[in-house]
Amino acid sequence: MVAMSSSTGSDKHDHSRETSPYIELDRAAWAALAESTHQPLSAEEIDRLRGLGDELDLDEVQQVYLPLSKLLSMYVESAGKLHRAQEQFLDRPHPPRTPFVIGLAGSVAVGKSTTARVLQQMLAHWPEHPSVALVTTDGFLLPNAELERRGLLTRKGFPESYDRKALLRFVVDIKSGRDEVEAPIYSHLTYDVVTDEKIVIKHPDIVIVEGLNVLQPARVREDGKTGLAVSDFFDFTVYVDAATSDIRHWYRHRFQKLRETAFRDPASYFSRYANLTEDEGDAEANRIWESINGPNLVQNVLPTRSRATLVLRKDSDHSVRYVRLRKL
Repeated sequence: MVAMSSSTGSDKHDHSRETSPYIELDRAAWAALAESTHQPLSAEEIDRLRGLGDELDLDEVQQVYLPLSKLLSMYVESAGKLHRAQEQFLDRPHPPRTPFVIGLAGSVAVGKSTTARVLQQMLAHWPEHPSVALVTTDGFLLPNAELERRGLLTRKGFPESYDRKALLRFVVDIKSGRDEVEAPIYSHLTYDVVTDEKIVIKHPDIVIVEGLNVLQPARVREDGKTGLAVSDFFDFTVYVDAATSDIRHWYRHRFQKLRETAFRDPASYFSRYANLTEDEGDAEANRIWESINGPNLVQNVLPTRSRATLVLRKDSDHSVRYVRLRKL
């Protein structure tokens, strides 16, 4: 990786800069790219977007997410120009361009949901694309009853726990330009798919698809052939990254916060954790991490990081330390 913040270096360093397929910018260099751009979100709006345990403030939005939204807006505009040029080349009438689809991946507790919500709001403030939809892949998890039938309830979040065909159909429908596309909804209170509710997406300019495994490559089928993957239909991809030790610490902290708040709701699937002591809660969070979230991160999520167009690398305090962008 290339440290673009360095202004001097040896010939060897310069050579590595030329041969690396990535550009890496530290926080200060990244923030400078949009320092004269208006930041559209208020402190109150940022508070509403912040996830449990996340450290998100005006500085983070201004220095990290504003440049990212500016870059993504440029990509969307360029895709529109290419679409128009292609239609002219093919001598076809000018149908509406299909939505620009952004895939956003990362571990449990790394803050990807907050990143997705912030990007949705910021991108919608750019006049060129006011309609931005956000869909999480949680809704495409198999229902708990089906997971239990297949013996997968303790592997929830692993690739095999999703209705991958339905997720692929959803993204294909979006990129096919269908007028209206539905996606299932997931309840974190009941820890299950809501069977009688759907999110309806109509004519979006941009769709953000957020989830653990959205950057997974296509699977090789039993006949040896390779099918399609959801990631094949993304126009831009983001991976939210951090040290595994930090993510584990954030997960334990979030579990304790939930034990004191959402888990106290009698309707919560996890209400049994509400009466745990702090030590018992920490032990249970460690057990869940060691048996489910940690292995899933190492085996399935982290290996997809190199497939991302852009990586946001977080520090131990949840702030983004540097950005790595694939060269064009």
